[in-house]
Amino acid sequence: MRRDVFQAIADPIRRDIIEMLAKDTLSINAVADEFDISRPAISKHLKILEECDVISIEKQGRERFCTIQPKQLIPAFLWIDQYKQLWEDKLDNFENYLHQLQSKNKKHE
Repeated sequence: MRRDVFQAIADPIRRDIIEMLAKDTLSINAVADEFDISRPAISKHLKILEECDVISIEKQGRERFCTIQPKQLIPAFLWIDQYKQLWEDKLDNFENYLHQLQSKNKKHE
C-alpha cells in the first residue's frame, strides 16, 4: 500500500508522536512509555510514520531509535497553508459581526 504524509498526520496519536520526535530522537520504548496504549499499537503507528517517510527508525545496539524527517511534512504544511488566509478572513469577519452585535446590544440597554 502506498502511503503519504496525509495518512501520517491523520491520526492524533501519530501527530503526538511527530510532535515528540520534533523535539528529540527517541527509542521506540521511550515513545511507547508516553502513551496509554499497547506497544503493538504504538509499533503500528510508528510503522505507518516510517512508511510515509515522516520518521526513520535506526537500530543502535539492542534499541531502535526514531528520528523525524521534517522535510517529508512540507507537502502537508503547504496544503494547509493555502487555506490559512481563507480561515483568517472568515474569523475576522465573524469577529467583526460579533462586535456589531455587541454595539447594537449596548445601544438598546
